[in-house]
Amino acid sequence: MSSSFPRALAAPAGDLVVLSRELVASVTQASRESPRRRVIQPFHKSDADPLHRMLNIIQPDSYVRPHRHLDPPKAEAWVLLQGKLAFFTFEEDGRVRDCLELEAGGEHFGVDLAPGIFHSLVALTPDTVIFEVKTGPYAPANDKTFAPWAPEEGSPEATHYMARLREDYQRRYLRP
Repeated sequence: MSSSFPRALAAPAGDLVVLSRELVASVTQASRESPRRRVIQPFHKSDADPLHRMLNIIQPDSYVRPHRHLDPPKAEAWVLLQGKLAFFTFEEDGRVRDCLELEAGGEHFGVDLAPGIFHSLVALTPDTVIFEVKTGPYAPANDKTFAPWAPEEGSPEATHYMARLREDYQRRYLRP
């Protein structure tokens, strides 16, 4: 797998984009091939757009470092179209505030999050598909503030940290 694999695919052309099973299948395949084990399919045409809409397709072994959006403050919303995940919010010191099980077609299938809250997620099933909406614009230099207490993506510690999040989820949801 190439290290130059894109984090996001190109936005589809045109004024109308039809969300289809074919589109999801194509983006899902790209997420499987991505070294990060996830990929974004944006629908907004420019990073400067005031509202970003996208599919975020993630595999269970993808680490999403806890982060928040402060500068500028950005609200976000997610709706699961396929699969299941554990969604986390955190206190300033790294303690888990909320651990939610979200499942496409389930009782809890999405969230809306105010700006400035540390959050992360762990895909619980392969090919988890999230429709995500976030305030724009996007500027890589200040889009995310990563949690200082969470390991960097790609570090050996990231795997252990993600395992701890899974254990937290299992304690809450998979009790014997």
